[in-house]
Amino acid sequence: MTRLPSTLVLYLALVGGAAAQPAAEPRPPLWELGLFGVTGTQLAYPGSAQRVTPTLVLPYFVYRGPLLRADQGTVGLRAARTATTELDIGFAGAFGSAASDNRVRRGMPDIGTLVEFGPRLRIDLGSAPGGGRWGAALPLRGVFDLSDGFAHRGITFEPSLSWSRTARGGWRYGVAGSVLLGNERIADTFYEVTPAQATAARPAYDARSGLIATRLTFSAGRTIGEDWRVFGYVRAETVAGAANRSSPLVEQRTGLSGGIGLAWTWRRSQRPAAD
Repeated sequence: MTRLPSTLVLYLALVGGAAAQPAAEPRPPLWELGLFGVTGTQLAYPGSAQRVTPTLVLPYFVYRGPLLRADQGTVGLRAARTATTELDIGFAGAFGSAASDNRVRRGMPDIGTLVEFGPRLRIDLGSAPGGGRWGAALPLRGVFDLSDGFAHRGITFEPSLSWSRTARGGWRYGVAGSVLLGNERIADTFYEVTPAQATAARPAYDARSGLIATRLTFSAGRTIGEDWRVFGYVRAETVAGAANRSSPLVEQRTGLSGGIGLAWTWRRSQRPAAD
């Protein structure tokens, strides 16, 4: 179950981050227009053994205005900014998965294409070892199902601590650790088994709010010439200690996701970005 809106979310989250320029270089252009291709694999949900493996080629547009942004996981309004903090409307997304493809969810509703929107506070925590920088992010997001008329699926909060660095060869890379928390509605989407859905191998289960997963993500990207960028990420996550680790829909405690991609810039503005 791969749908167009979620591919745009995935692109802006990956290419937007990969497009970031080292502080010593000139500011990037105000806008860019081009094409990108990406392939990867992700878990259907934390604790699932089922994988979604999309391969996509699509156009992209990035805009880096002082208030309106479509870059680095931001879309829409950047509400406030100081020398060390920034408040914006951030987003994330996940491809949907069919219950018929997952042995523990057969006969249950599919998990649709989920998109998350909401405020995010980003904090620059200063210099870090190895010539890098520390950062933190506090995103609070509503989750909506694009496959079901934008139905509300819950609320998530994923605070993270990150380290990033730009190397001499032009590679920009980073490591981030985060914990994903969710309310009962989003927990129901992934882990609840109603009495009507219960079977001999899948007992009824009442999902709870709380910790959904703990994550560690490595990402990297660089510009090749003027018009090409390569980017990628690998993420390890675990449901050990999570609120719903005993759900019959949890098949494994740990899992890996990842993706790689290539972007080509067709047109860009002569005017530089606001910052």
